[in-house]
Amino acid sequence: MVQIGVAVVGTGFGGKVHIPGLQAHHRTEVVAVWNRDRIKAQQVADQNNIPSASDSLADILSSDSVQAVTLATPPFAHYDMAKDIIRAGKHLLLEKPITLAVEEAEHLQQLAADHNVIVIPDFEFRFIPEWQHFAELLNQDIVGKKRLVKIDWIASSRASSERAWNWYAQKTLGGGALGSIGSHTFDYINWLFGPATTISAQLSTSIPQRPDPDTGELKPVDSDDVCAIALTLTDGTLCQITFSAVSYAGRGHYIEVYGDKGTLVIGNPSQKDYVNGFKVYASELGAELQEVPTPERLKFPKVYSDGRTAPFVRVVNHWVNCIDAGKASAPSMPEGIYSQRLMDLTHRSNQSRTQITVPPL
Repeated sequence: MVQIGVAVVGTGFGGKVHIPGLQAHHRTEVVAVWNRDRIKAQQVADQNNIPSASDSLADILSSDSVQAVTLATPPFAHYDMAKDIIRAGKHLLLEKPITLAVEEAEHLQQLAADHNVIVIPDFEFRFIPEWQHFAELLNQDIVGKKRLVKIDWIASSRASSERAWNWYAQKTLGGGALGSIGSHTFDYINWLFGPATTISAQLSTSIPQRPDPDTGELKPVDSDDVCAIALTLTDGTLCQITFSAVSYAGRGHYIEVYGDKGTLVIGNPSQKDYVNGFKVYASELGAELQEVPTPERLKFPKVYSDGRTAPFVRVVNHWVNCIDAGKASAPSMPEGIYSQRLMDLTHRSNQSRTQITVPPL
């Protein structure tokens, strides 16, 4: 099979997960890396045996050795960079949140169609073995008619007020817990339970100032770090969601589904690895919850020191398969647009303090 030459744009998450994930996949070869700092780009290239490094996206996109790009810059840079990548005819694997507004996401989808390129968002929870097992059990009607879906993602990653101020602290740049973890959650709710019909939300900023990393001066924070969201799903089920990035000894990440036949739970208490550590539990008609082991057929063939790499390899595999087929399949841009629309509506509901109707897919 023909190798796909890939450029990695962004060296934070891109360096930690994209580069090792792409190098682990048998069809992708990392041929270039971009960072706005040319010296940093070269350092990353040297460390990972990548032949080209640049601080110019235009130069990377002009290279015939680059057929595809993974974009792992902060959210505020996604739209403009993604437009250039798509217009250059390069396939794109796009980090979430994919844009800052649903109109931008819809424009990228149209550009991808116009230029015949495949754009795939990095919704990696769909590719974690325990989550795939959880989805299978839901489809087997373990819980029966749903009565309540409860989602908690309670983390401590930004609990210290000493953590430095950066783009994450700024709402206009796509910072905040909603963009970081809500983008994943809105996608997997749609995948596991279907779309929503209404949304009501309240967001808060628990730590209103953080120190500038250079001067130590306290600078204002206006991005959210705690979110409380209520959805009504199309079948009438209520879905309660709580996010926090500022909770010491937080519970971790859990989904609980309660129905008239039983209960199904998936959860991971880890504050350090948000991929490995998930377990699935089930209960029938009020019996004690029991762990349901994940079948071997679903498990990763290889795990890595960074837990995020193994599901990313599967996302890459999905992207490559879509490129080979010449057609995107889920999760692709429609799912990215849906997630972005719900994030936009979350902000609107919080600002208006009202429940908002979600437009149908």
